[in-house]
Parts: sequence; C-alpha cells; structure tokens
Amino acid sequence: MPPKSSATPPKESSPLRVVQAAVQSRQFAPVYYLHGDDDYLKDGALHDLLQAAIDPSTRDFNLEQRRGSDLDAESVASLLTTPPMLAERRAVVLRDVTGLKKAARAQLDRYLERPAGDTLLLLVSPAGTKADGALLHASVPLEFAPLTPERVRRWITHHATTVLQVDIADDAAQLLQQAVGNDLHLLAAELDKCASYELGLHEAGVPSGSATRAMIGVEAVAAVVGVRRGETVTDLLDAVARHDAQAAVALVPHVLSQPKMSAVQVVMMLGTQAFALSFGRARRDAGVPTPRLPQEYFAFLKDTGGYPGRPWGEAASAWTKATDGWSAEACARALALLLEADTALKDTRVSNEEQLLTSLVLALCATRSRRAA
Repeated sequence: MPPKSSATPPKESSPLRVVQAAVQSRQFAPVYYLHGDDDYLKDGALHDLLQAAIDPSTRDFNLEQRRGSDLDAESVASLLTTPPMLAERRAVVLRDVTGLKKAARAQLDRYLERPAGDTLLLLVSPAGTKADGALLHASVPLEFAPLTPERVRRWITHHATTVLQVDIADDAAQLLQQAVGNDLHLLAAELDKCASYELGLHEAGVPSGSATRAMIGVEAVAAVVGVRRGETVTDLLDAVARHDAQAAVALVPHVLSQPKMSAVQVVMMLGTQAFALSFGRARRDAGVPTPRLPQEYFAFLKDTGGYPGRPWGEAASAWTKATDGWSAEACARALALLLEADTALKDTRVSNEEQLLTSLVLALCATRSRRAA
C-alpha cells in the first residue's frame, strides 16, 4: 500500500499537479517513484520537490543523490536510516532504482514497509525502463510520459513566459517546434538562446513586439535555430502529400541541415503520414465524408501514437486536404517505397542520406502519375 500522507494524490492526478500541490503545501509523501519516458519533465519535478523540501542552507548535509547500481545493502541501509541534521527533513534521490542488486533491493523493500517520516525518498527510473510494480504500490507513483505535440506547443509558451521571462509569438512557437521537434531538452536550449538574442535587441532599443517585455519572434528563431518559415520538415511532408516534387526536392537539403534532424527521422514522419493517408483513403472509400476526416485522423493518431512532425490537430487538417489526391494503390506504393528507404538507411554502406531522401521524395511524389496511368 502507498505510504499514508496528506500529500498522497488521487489516482487520476497528473504527475505535474501532484508535484505542484506538494510544493505549494510543503507537505510531502515519504516516498515518490518517478518513472516514464520523459527525463526532462522528471528532472524538473525532482528539482521542484528538492527546492521546496530541503532548506538550501543545510542541503550539503541533508541531500544525498546516488545511483542504484553503485550501492550495496549496507549503503542503502545507511542512506535510509541517517536522520536529518539541523533540519526538519532530509532527502535521498536514488536514481536507476531498478539497477539495485538483490541484497540492496531487499534492504530498500524492508524500508518501504515503514518509511521514515523525516526522510523524503525519491526513487527514479530512467526512460525506457519498465515500471516496477512493487515500487508503484509502495510509493506515490509519478509517471512522466512524453507530452503530445499539442502539449509541447503549450509547454514552449509556458517555459518562455515563466522560466525565461519573455513572451513568444504563436508563429515563432510553431516554427521552433517544426524545426526542433518535441525534445524538451533541445527545445529548452534553443528557447534560451532565442530569449538571449531577443533580450539583446530589446535592451538595445530595437522593437521586439512589446514595450515592456521582450518577445521572441520568428526572426529570432530563424536567426538562432537556422530555419525559416517554409523550410521545415512539415513543409516537406506537405509537399509530398500534394505530390509537389519540385518543392519537396528543394526542401530536402534545408531539412537535413536542421538541428537533430536526420534522414531516418524524416522517413519515420513520412511513414506516419503514409499510414495516415492510407487510413484516410480507406475511411473515404467506406463512405466517411471529408468534413469528418479530421476527427478520424485525430483518433488514428491517438490510437497509434505516431509522431507526425507537428501537433495532431495541424496534421489532421493537412491530411484531410490531401486525402482525395491519394488512391489505395498510391498509398500502398508509398509504404513500400518507405520500407525500402528505411532498410537502405540502416545499411552502414549508405554514405549520402540527402541523395537517398531526394530519390525517395521523387518516387513518393510520382505516385500521382502512377495512379493516373
């Protein structure tokens, strides 16, 4: 059973709300288990909990951060039974908790049966690790799943306004997400650079969209990230969806030059789009009217969890416009081409990703002529 505490949340509470409630009330459960595939959000929650729970003046004495694989049973016992020094509580952060050896894990399990009231124990599993059932039941579990693309867009605005103390234009947030994707670590780094760039202009007296506070605009994103509107991966996806070979080929080098972007990622997003268009074509052939397609596509993304390179609503709108330009045969051909490209990219002998991706988008755009033939 989870430890009894006024900080213990209802089952349906989101992890961020649980952390916020604990921070605001200064009431903490004795044990939290942070798991899930978004390490950025996990690290942010750890930071907030520790900032609120441990007095900075005694942090050197009352905060221990260790890794499970480095600990034996004696070390675990010592960490968990040491009382706080000159403070109300101490905190122990145990990272990679599922990496504990058998004896050390047994020591932790014994502690979890009766956790100390003056110790805040934060158990952390890294991304890609399956949640530990026993720890889920012996703690307040906080699962940090990756944000949906829609929530990432809102996170960009929230991070800019609350952490960086700048505003950000809607089109700038859109361009940043299109260029960088949904990696919060990378987005935070690029936002920080954009904010510094815009603050420099603001302090020099150059208009930046606000008389009182700097605002990140598309010009700042273009200057810092190196991507302009009309040259993002979503522009490439749209060009392929409308069979515009000339535009698609011209966009390939721009897209591949962007941060953290590779041909493999582009093929994955093209694959998501091809599967979606195949689904949409089947729904249209089944009699679903075009106005209902956005809802169908949104449900498709929710069920499959595919990443379309943009918020789901924007993807659903773009695919709805393109669906009637694709036949079932064209969709099948596109999927076959994408499988071939994916296989080729995994071949270590491939030395020119740009050439392979260019050939792929040309072949994908040619499916219109194949359908018409």
